[in-house]
Amino acid sequence: MFRARRARRTRPAAALLLLLAALTSCGYGSRADQVPAAAQAPAGGAGAKLSTGSVTLGYFPNLTHATALVGVREGLIQRELGGTALKTTTFNAGPAEVEALNAGSVDIAFIGPSPAVNGYVKSKGRNLRIVSGSASGGVKLVVNPERIKTLDDLKGKRIATPQLGNTQDVAFLNWAATRGWKVDAASGKGDVSVVRTNNAITPDAYRSGSVDGAWVPEPTASKLVTEGATVLLDESDLWPDGKFVITNVVVSQEFLKAHPDVVEAVLRGTVKTNEWINAHRDEAKASANAALKTLSGKELEPEVIDRAWPGIVVTDDPLAATLRAQADHAVAAGLLERPDLTGIYDLGPLNEVLGSLHRPPVTPPGPGSDDQGR
Repeated sequence: MFRARRARRTRPAAALLLLLAALTSCGYGSRADQVPAAAQAPAGGAGAKLSTGSVTLGYFPNLTHATALVGVREGLIQRELGGTALKTTTFNAGPAEVEALNAGSVDIAFIGPSPAVNGYVKSKGRNLRIVSGSASGGVKLVVNPERIKTLDDLKGKRIATPQLGNTQDVAFLNWAATRGWKVDAASGKGDVSVVRTNNAITPDAYRSGSVDGAWVPEPTASKLVTEGATVLLDESDLWPDGKFVITNVVVSQEFLKAHPDVVEAVLRGTVKTNEWINAHRDEAKASANAALKTLSGKELEPEVIDRAWPGIVVTDDPLAATLRAQADHAVAAGLLERPDLTGIYDLGPLNEVLGSLHRPPVTPPGPGSDDQGR
């Protein structure tokens, strides 16, 4: 994508915009960009099997899913599963992952807050539970410095977000509203134009001039910086303590009820993975990049991953208050009816793991959840 010939850079804007429109999806995180990749089926590790012979883990080949990338590659999750085999499936959009959870083809998944909320609400609370946090941060507003020099300059410009109603799309719509700008959420038209664009082609859109900037996760933000864009805003600066959920761990309720020992083992693996990542940042960065090469056939260029990696914060805490705020932002934008999120969290298995490792429990998400810090 980044070594395209100059002829591609000059393709007519109208043709590119037609492609962008074809990739646009509808609803609050309601449609997938692509179908999941085929599951891998490695043999189990050493030790006895748990209550099932295998567990299937879903995640994205994306730095915001660093816990999965590193935990799978380094064998840290499989080690906790013993003789139960860890199978993996990768996705390019959260809604497809939710569908896989519903269908039983995935048991546990790393997923963003918007599709998690949407999946929970659509099933009336019957299909999934958030059982752990995974990552915070890693989202930036990057712009063409020749066209945009200040935040006020965004008015009247064209800004890309990954998908209608996805986590970054909701964040940008909410931020625009705080500045008093009017934007029709469905069409993206208004005081600033929101152009829903698959992350894979956002760099082409930026180079062609079809968009003036983008509110996107890593590594797309850093890829755009290597194309000459500048960082105008880090979303972390908009949240208390600079933290907001970008990835959670969710589980099928059916699987959680049938195999709590397996869920607990996977969470023990994610907790230990996060601990290892935080203690070995450079090694973890190399491991994540190697995992991306295995999954996509190409690793990130050094200048991209070196810029992107520091913005990714792995965490066991699901940062529940920020998920609820994100849902409120979607409601305010008209993308979601006010949801009842009572019961979306079950932090019991995570807190059992943390307790066994002599670590404090995560803060319970509040009244009505399935876990109150037990």
